[in-house]
Amino acid sequence: MRAVIQRVQRAAVSVAGAQVAGIGPGMVVLLGIARDDDAATAARLAERVAGLRIFDDGAGRMNLDVATIGGAVLCISQFTLYGDVRRGRRPSFEAAAPAAQAQPLYEAFVAAVRGAGIPCATGVFGAEMQVELVNDGPVTLFVDSADLERPRRA
Repeated sequence: MRAVIQRVQRAAVSVAGAQVAGIGPGMVVLLGIARDDDAATAARLAERVAGLRIFDDGAGRMNLDVATIGGAVLCISQFTLYGDVRRGRRPSFEAAAPAAQAQPLYEAFVAAVRGAGIPCATGVFGAEMQVELVNDGPVTLFVDSADLERPRRA
């Protein structure tokens, strides 16, 4: 799984011109799911995302997680995070999980975030969505579940 995480002041997602979800302070998670991902991957990545200390404490230092600040998560499915642009001009999405496999894993990720006590709003899986956000900082991180398995230092 891959996640692009943005610290936000607020965010909303719309489908067909109608807002389907929105949050105040917190983070937007664009979540891509690969063919070899499973429920354990979803749980591990959700735990990492929920615990990220990317919010400022009283000293202005990134030291607080989203639950501590009373924030929320807006999670959007994003298969294009597995777009391969090494050849040609059109991305290949062969590494992305097909919808029938990806949707239950997306839902497992969302459930795990909620299980950590964090409100988690969602877009509509597989729909064309418009995401609006006010990035705070800006703070944007990229997390790949495969990287979580590697040692931090070689």
